[in-house]
Parts: sequence; C-alpha cells; structure tokens
Amino acid sequence: MRTDNRKHGRIPSRQRAWCESENITLYARVGNLSEGGMFLQTNTPLAKGRRTLLKLSGGDVKELTAEATVVWSRDRRVEKGPPGMGLKFEGLDSGALDVLRRIISEEQRTPAFGT
Repeated sequence: MRTDNRKHGRIPSRQRAWCESENITLYARVGNLSEGGMFLQTNTPLAKGRRTLLKLSGGDVKELTAEATVVWSRDRRVEKGPPGMGLKFEGLDSGALDVLRRIISEEQRTPAFGT
C-alpha cells in the first residue's frame, strides 16, 4: 500500500516513457510526474524495490535518462485505480534535473486532454 509522503507535487502528464529492468522493457504512459518520480501506467508493473532505467523526452526538450526504483505497484485486479507503479528517481545530477524541470514546465504549459 502506498503512503502519501512525497516531497514534490505531481502534475498530470501526457508523456510516454521507456522503462527497462533486467530482461523487461516497457513503453507506457506516464500518469503523473514530479522532480522526485513518476507514476507509470502499465498492466505489468514491476515488483517493489526493482531498479529501472527510464527514458523520457519532451517536445522541445532533449531526452532524460534516469535510474529509478519501484516504490509501489498497483494491480487493478487487487486494488482500485489504474494499474501501474510509482517510481522514485535515483541520483539525478544537476544536468538531468534541469532536463526534468524543463519537461515538467512544458507539461504544465500544454493543455490537458479534452480541454
């Protein structure tokens, strides 16, 4: 079960991201995004504690490649809400953090779906 003790506010996202871990590669929709991590919507979430490599890009922003850890996962057969996993970014250097901030800024400027 997830606790809500985040340091950074999350924003809705229209991004898609590559998520790689051992012999698994997922291409999935990012549900929300922050400087601390993201919710990746997938029917095949990875197990809590699993390390991943994420690749994410914005329209005018270069690609962000970051390591992350699965901090929680949700299976729609067991819990309510969209299936997926909460990922916490690990060890972002200042350059990667700058790219992430630009992606977040771009997401905030783009109208949400259906508006």
